Amino acid sequence: MQFLITAYDGKDDKALDRRLAARDSHLARGKTFSDLGNILKGGAIISDAGAMIGSALLVEFDSREEVDKWLEEDPYVAGNVWNEITVVQVKLAF
Repeated sequence: MQFLITAYDGKDDKALDRRLAARDSHLARGKTFSDLGNILKGGAIISDAGAMIGSALLVEFDSREEVDKWLEEDPYVAGNVWNEITVVQVKLAF
């Protein structure tokens, strides 16, 4: 099953600091899951001013429960970077 995840960072003054503190471990974990075929595409959501304000991912897992478990273990969730997360099932055409 394929899912689109949009996750927006907090909007407080320390939000970018939290993102940068967790970024290396988030990216390393992302590389692992990309190599396994779970992450199809992913990257930062950028504001009009050019700042990182969230993330967008296309992922593939066997179930929504697996997506939720995977998200719970992400450094951006554990590090309180992502504040608003939306997960919807999609069916990619290409």
